[in-house]
Amino acid sequence: MAKKKAILPEKWQQEKKALKAVQVAFDLGEEIHLSIRREAVDKHLNPSDLIREILGLPINKKPQRPRLSISLSPDDFTFLAEKFDLAPDDKVQIKHKAAEALVEYALGKPQQRTDE
Repeated sequence: MAKKKAILPEKWQQEKKALKAVQVAFDLGEEIHLSIRREAVDKHLNPSDLIREILGLPINKKPQRPRLSISLSPDDFTFLAEKFDLAPDDKVQIKHKAAEALVEYALGKPQQRTDE
């Protein structure tokens, strides 16, 4: 019995193209790295898009949601839960309080330190 080849939806076909992309890292030194990152911020681009622009490659014009991200270990969640007086398994509230702390920091409000 011959297998029938499944036809992927168009959205998934685009994802398949993305899977074939290769991540390339440039080790160019701190001064170059900082220069590109600063220019990217000034142009409201992420560094990858600025590098693509510099190299003459196409840039995804679709607006992207600006977000900051970090990786948090279970110990990090425990630390933040204690800092914000929350349960360690209440990850949604921990994320919410962490976001509030970032906003306060960015707006220049004094931040309560836990190491005092």
